[in-house]
Amino acid sequence: MFGQGGHAALALMSLLLLLWHDAAPIEVPQDPKILQDLKQPPTIVKQSVKDYIVDPRDNIIIECEAKGNPVPTFSWRRNGKFFNIGKDPRVTMRKRSGTLEIGFRSGGRPEDYEGEYQCFASNDFGVALSNKILLRVSKAPLWPKEVLEPVVVTEGSPLVLLCNPPPGLPPPFTFWMNSAMTPIPQDKRVSMGLNGDLYFSNVLAKDAHTDYSCNARFLFTHTIQQKNPFTLKVLTKEPYNDTSYNTTDPYGGRKVAESTPTFLSPPGTESSKMVLRDEQLLLECIAAGLPTPTIKWFKKGGDLPGRKVKFENYNKTLKIINVSEEDAGEYVCMANNHLGSIRHSIFVQVKAAPYWLDKPTNLVLAPDENGRLVCRANGNPKPNIQWLINGQPVDSAPPSLSRQVLGDTIIFRSVQMGSSAVYQCNASNEHGYLLANAFVSVLDMPPRMLGLKNQLIKVIENNRTFLDCPFFGSPLPELRWFKNGQGSGLDGGQYRVYINGTLEIKRARSEDEGTYTCVANSILGTAENQVLLEVKERTRIVRVPEHQSAIRGSTARFDCVVKSDPSLPITVAWTKDDKPLYLGWRLKKDEESLNIPNVNEGDEGTYTCTVKSEIDQDSASARLTVLEEASLNPSVSSALPPDRPDPPMDLDLSDPAARSVRLTWIPGNDHRSPITQFLVQFEEDRWEPGRWQNLSTYPGDLNSVILQLAPYVNYQFRVIAINSVGQSQPSRPSPRYKTSGAAPDAIPRGLRGWGSKKDNMEITWEPLLDLERNGPNLHYNVFWRRKDLGHEWNNVTTMGSKHVVQNTETYVPYEIKIQARNEFGQGPESNVVTGYSGEDKPTDAPTDLRVSKVNSTKSNIHWKPVDLNSIQGEFKEYRLYYWREASLVPGLMVNKEKKTKGFYSTVAEPSGILSDLVPYSKYKMFMVVANNRFESPPSNTVEFTTKEGVPDAPRFFRINRRSFDTIHLEWDKPLEPNGILIGYQLKYQTVNGSRIGRLQLEQFLPNVTDFTLRLPDRSTRYKFHLSALTQVGAGEVYAEESPHFTNEAYIDQVDIATQGWFIGLMCAIALIILILLIVCFIKRSRGGKYPVRDKKDLPLDPVDQKDQDGSFDYHSDEDNKPLQGSQTSLDGNVKESDDSLVDYGEGGDGQFNEDGSFIGQYTVKKDKDETEGNESSEATSPVNAIYSLA
Repeated sequence: MFGQGGHAALALMSLLLLLWHDAAPIEVPQDPKILQDLKQPPTIVKQSVKDYIVDPRDNIIIECEAKGNPVPTFSWRRNGKFFNIGKDPRVTMRKRSGTLEIGFRSGGRPEDYEGEYQCFASNDFGVALSNKILLRVSKAPLWPKEVLEPVVVTEGSPLVLLCNPPPGLPPPFTFWMNSAMTPIPQDKRVSMGLNGDLYFSNVLAKDAHTDYSCNARFLFTHTIQQKNPFTLKVLTKEPYNDTSYNTTDPYGGRKVAESTPTFLSPPGTESSKMVLRDEQLLLECIAAGLPTPTIKWFKKGGDLPGRKVKFENYNKTLKIINVSEEDAGEYVCMANNHLGSIRHSIFVQVKAAPYWLDKPTNLVLAPDENGRLVCRANGNPKPNIQWLINGQPVDSAPPSLSRQVLGDTIIFRSVQMGSSAVYQCNASNEHGYLLANAFVSVLDMPPRMLGLKNQLIKVIENNRTFLDCPFFGSPLPELRWFKNGQGSGLDGGQYRVYINGTLEIKRARSEDEGTYTCVANSILGTAENQVLLEVKERTRIVRVPEHQSAIRGSTARFDCVVKSDPSLPITVAWTKDDKPLYLGWRLKKDEESLNIPNVNEGDEGTYTCTVKSEIDQDSASARLTVLEEASLNPSVSSALPPDRPDPPMDLDLSDPAARSVRLTWIPGNDHRSPITQFLVQFEEDRWEPGRWQNLSTYPGDLNSVILQLAPYVNYQFRVIAINSVGQSQPSRPSPRYKTSGAAPDAIPRGLRGWGSKKDNMEITWEPLLDLERNGPNLHYNVFWRRKDLGHEWNNVTTMGSKHVVQNTETYVPYEIKIQARNEFGQGPESNVVTGYSGEDKPTDAPTDLRVSKVNSTKSNIHWKPVDLNSIQGEFKEYRLYYWREASLVPGLMVNKEKKTKGFYSTVAEPSGILSDLVPYSKYKMFMVVANNRFESPPSNTVEFTTKEGVPDAPRFFRINRRSFDTIHLEWDKPLEPNGILIGYQLKYQTVNGSRIGRLQLEQFLPNVTDFTLRLPDRSTRYKFHLSALTQVGAGEVYAEESPHFTNEAYIDQVDIATQGWFIGLMCAIALIILILLIVCFIKRSRGGKYPVRDKKDLPLDPVDQKDQDGSFDYHSDEDNKPLQGSQTSLDGNVKESDDSLVDYGEGGDGQFNEDGSFIGQYTVKKDKDETEGNESSEATSPVNAIYSLA
């Protein structure tokens, strides 16, 4: 139990950990430009292994590589003392590296350099350490000389031939051979143990040899050493004859006394074994007896871990790989023959060298930021955690107010420049150690853009689009996107900004084209980059090639008509059977098709048209089938295209089994397209009769397959053939085949327990699928019990998918498991899951809610927690309700909608940060504690006000061109002033391409919302930056650029009809029209001249009518109407035109003037299309009207 001081320390640690969450470490991008300027402590990147065994015949190389800026320098310790490399001529260190090379050309023994080495990499910002490297030289000692007496043993007795290999480094690999270098045969009776000894469960007469030799192979020296051979003599009661030996009677009919099993290794009834986590566990049991005993393995209280277990050496060795803590326990090996059995228990302990739970990682912070290093490791026994700084224990380092060590965590608060260092965490126990370096680098760097400048991005319309803007800075800058230099930042709606700076446009449209600017801003400065986005129309094939067949010698044509964006160049390429198609003198390609003249058999195949632009592509394929000429093959009357195959026929079932049957069929006609697949479907008549379901697919070259089936189903099958055109009709169904029932194989899924009321727990699961029932009368056995109380299991059997446990306590844990059963037996049990009974309303409310450190947008909040038992459910969060009660700006209306923020904390004095507040406002808040279903009564209500901040951007900012020499600017006050406005600030400068003029500043009172700027000349363009001001400073900038003069279609807000130049222009046009009318009148009064031949050659109009005598009447309908604008004669009739082709036709008395021209009007009715909008008939002109009255 904790004492009072322990509680205080725990509370302080928890509070510090909570405060740490307000700052996240900075991730430094691996950009060469950044890394070149980035000053960082050293980091070990390569080192030799901890247990380093070297070959004495080679030079010794001990690796140590590190990176850092400045480049690190290296030093070494040997056996804990400084290793002076310069004094040993055999030792050299590689340049710009810490790697040691020890050479022996000039003499010396490698054994003299055995020991423990550790590398130190240093620069101006810290020291990094390598692991402690234990260097040992490989050894291959000779076998001791010994004289071995012959081994005499009675037939049927057990025997052990000892190997005892010399202790090499690393240990040698042992094996037994005879004098002919042939391995000694091993089997269930004779085998080698893990220690290298050769075990005989019982000796046969045929085992008598003079050359049993144990051999040791040393890995590093690649040498084999041989022990003096054993001579084995076997005493038999009767003479031994080789010809009488056989496997069923190895004693050749001789009588040999049988014996019950006994253990040769390990001896006795019990032994123990210790193994380390993640290593390999080898357990061995070798027994003697006659007949030879059989070995079996068990684990007491559980099953052997099936996936990790392997039996070797004829079941005498049990091997478990990747040992874990759950593999500990009592393992039992049993040896038995027909005379009896014996057991041996091996108690396995699993220990663990330290292993990482949370390895410390490098921490990059900006000045005044907080952070932490965490070093969590586990092991058995529990490892000890030790912190070092630059290779020295942290306890002996100079104290620092910004650093506090709390067990396995170091807390950093308000770090400052110059406090960079490398921290080491050492976790150790009796089985090993872990060492990790993690540097803390305090970095201040203005924002930088890392990507390409002014990148042009082309995307396809309606596609999801990402605009990248990689950036870096310390402290981490805030990034915002703007389009065309306008707006208050892009985020939300169809835009989404990711934390790495990427802008996502969910569906690019043509109106999304433009220049996008990303701006990274921090207290150290601003950086920006631009991306030009162009949205293009998708490239697509609108008329695709179609499958076709062609007679040999004819011409085939494949269409490929493409539609694409006009601004994107495209290429069209053809392939045949996925290989490039080479166009020669015969094959011709144009923009829309491929022509294949004089088709032959080699042209048959699949042709693909692929069209590519620089950003997308499309393709379409069609198959060409070449047929024989109709004259040579009368059965081919036309070019037939490929078609769907015919359905398979004659389905047959054979080889019936409990859960399988063989299905065979005859394929149908493939109709000129090979069958690529067969789809087998099934229908059963118990659960969903009449519904065909897919069972499996098979390659098109098979027609006999074994179907894997479920128990207790009455199947029938059908087959569908598939080729490149499509699927065939289904075949006729096969005969029915009914599988026998069985116990369920499946475990119900989705098992969970939860409370719908405060005093119950509903146990629910997903029922088995129909084909998983395996038999009739399906039920579910449901088990539950209180967790951690050791109670007996309660159980119930039900047919449904839910069981409700009543009268439970409020929110207590239960263990739950389930099992399916039917008439044939019980299925496997599920894993145990934890469920909870129902929740109730929390009884206690948080108290003493208060605020501190209130600024314009943030506030620290504090409260006293509730007793966790009063929550009566799972603790979800402390939920803060807060709302903006009013603005301190007079007359500004606010939205009083309540907002919430959750805080998860179980410390004694919880606190949190409430952010995203509106400056210069009055807020109210209260807090509740919540479980999954209910909230507690509210805490006390707290009222607080935020400080004044900088204002938002003006509501709008417009630039109007009222004349050629002035620009008028208008704006409106911000939606959120965030304080008392004291005015506006306008910065502007001339822009001419990439050249920018001197920045000019204008300031205005808060009631001024417009400004007129006189231009030095009409072509001058300006860029304006407008922001509102409070006492705190300038707010968000609204940027605009004046439009170019040559692109203006009009001058804004000017009535063109009131301009003097426009009135004068209109008067001049009217005068010119009047003069033209007078000239036309005078010219017409003198009479027009019409060449007769031109009139004569005019074509007849389709509407001209024939007279009864066969002649044509050339008068148009217009001739019988009054002339537009003419006056009538005294008798009220309109004077008819004297102009008629009949009058000057064949022999007619045409009226001619003295110069031979016609007198009067001559018109020819033209087609409607020619005369529309261009009526030139003289009868409709005002001059002609006057002439008709003359």
